[in-house]
Amino acid sequence: MRAIIFILILAVIALLIAVATGFLNISQTREARAPQLSTDGKSVSARGGQTPAFDVETGSVSVGTKQKKVAVPSLEVNPPDGGNQETANATTNGA
Repeated sequence: MRAIIFILILAVIALLIAVATGFLNISQTREARAPQLSTDGKSVSARGGQTPAFDVETGSVSVGTKQKKVAVPSLEVNPPDGGNQETANATTNGA
């Protein structure tokens, strides 16, 4: 139960951040109206009413690629002084 509440809190925070940063824009385009209720002794009837309408605009995220030249460092392995040269060569050659 705590996990569900925590997830709901995170969802509300994410929604607030999206609205605050302008990534999500919500505007009401039609107001709500309550239905007209009437009673005739034994029953209640409702007429009319209107649900609200909203216009939601979201931002977009563009993902692309570019060719760039990146300097890659070189790796050089030097055996310690006095070490066996053959062992160092076998290690660096993958043998």
